[in-house]
Formats: sequence, structure tokens, C-alpha cells
Amino acid sequence: MSLTISQFADAGDVGVETVRFYQRKGLLPVPDTGAGIRRYGEADVRRLRFIRMAQRAGFSLEEIRELLALDAGHDRARARALAQSRIARLDAQIAEMMQARDYLQTLASECSKNAKGPCPILASFAG
Repeated sequence: MSLTISQFADAGDVGVETVRFYQRKGLLPVPDTGAGIRRYGEADVRRLRFIRMAQRAGFSLEEIRELLALDAGHDRARARALAQSRIARLDAQIAEMMQARDYLQTLASECSKNAKGPCPILASFAG
């Protein structure tokens, strides 16, 4: 497999600028330019897809860098710890979002009960 940067980006379902961004951040290597055109291989595509999937799971770029390093070393304990930490952050975000949803649902219900006076939703945001 020998892909141009455009083909490589397409294979990873990202844009060319995203590939360059990952390269600047040190997550993807910059291939040698043998004939003036950078070429990417299957291992590069796997790495790019790994980065995208880890991002979708909510890992930061620094955490992804660590996961990539762990992948080579097979450090399951550290990978599990990173995943558990991410799960804890997701749980906190979910709880916060559920609280916000419940609050908005209460305000929407109050808003529909009485058509007189200021809107409870707008009043609650005003202070």
C-alpha cells in the first residue's frame, strides 16, 4: 500500500489538515519524501484510525500519545487505568447533563402552566 496524503486522509476518514495536525503533534510520523511525494502505508492507516477511535472515545491528544506508546509495550494495566479514568470523567459529564436536562424539563413544565408573567426559562437565565 502506498497512499498519497489525500488518499491516506480519506482512508482514515479525516481531512488532510487533520493529518498534518496529528503530525505536528507527534501522533503521526512524517514519511520520507522519496520522489518528492510523501507516501503512507497500512501501518500508518491503522495508527490514524486508532487515533480517531480514541478521540471518539473522548481521550485527549496527550492520552492518545500515551495509548499509542502503550500499544507497543502491551501495558494492559496502564491502558485499563486510562480507560477507567476516562469512564469516570464521562460518568461525571453524564450526571451533569442529566441534572441540566432535569432542570430544563422543570422550567419547560413551569413555562407551559402559566402564560402570565415572565417566562420561567428566561427569568432563570437572567439571574
